[in-house]
Amino acid sequence: MFTMDLFPGVGRLGVAFSGGVDSSVLLALAVRELGPDRVVAILGVSPSLAAAEREAAHAVARFIGVAVAEVTTFEGEREAYRANGPDRCFHCKDELFTRIADEVVTAYRLDAVAYGENADDARRADRPGGRAAAAHRVLRPLADAGLDKAAVRRLAGEFSLPCADKPAAPCLASRIPHFQPVSPEKLAQVERAEAALRGLGFGDLRVRHHGDVARIELPPEDLPRAVRDPLRSRLHAAVLAAGFRFAAVDVAGVQSGAFTLPLVRRG
Repeated sequence: MFTMDLFPGVGRLGVAFSGGVDSSVLLALAVRELGPDRVVAILGVSPSLAAAEREAAHAVARFIGVAVAEVTTFEGEREAYRANGPDRCFHCKDELFTRIADEVVTAYRLDAVAYGENADDARRADRPGGRAAAAHRVLRPLADAGLDKAAVRRLAGEFSLPCADKPAAPCLASRIPHFQPVSPEKLAQVERAEAALRGLGFGDLRVRHHGDVARIELPPEDLPRAVRDPLRSRLHAAVLAAGFRFAAVDVAGVQSGAFTLPLVRRG
């Protein structure tokens, strides 16, 4: 069992929480070290958060035994966020941490705020949100302890967290190619399409928004059934019902950082 002291000198802690594996493990570790009455999960809510993800986050927090403070964020009102450059995540995280500082820290008498960056994320060039965390003095205990994604998943299994096997679920804005504007309408289209595909039995997936075209990323093992009837026809109908004109299944499979990594590597 993990025993490192991750929160020295912290009496009351807020955890920027999404319900994903990283922030859930961080939340569980905080509860074990500080106690549930001295920890609050802070969930940012905006059009970029799918309704299913919001519900799942509350379920994980209930399992851990921690109160959730929801914070409405307005990254969509920031021109730099809507412009959707490779630094979009910076503007999103900056908005979240600003709202937390303005609305949550004093209300809950927090000594510090932490977020779930792991050691693998800290080494990636396509994670500009880390700059926002540093600017707001947000702690990153998992990365500082050298815990990579594999270690975080092991801890999630040890804690029997409901999200232990959950695939990565980046925000909906990550489905829109860089320099194509982010809008609530596009985010809603992606959310509807992805929810429909999950209803067809697909788990790990991305629906990338290319105007009229929905480019669907699935794990390689799911590709054969996605392009064979009866699922092929149902998948096609679900994507069109979400507001797209065309549905394309990408044979490359699920691609983390598909839009951002090529740009930051080129730079």
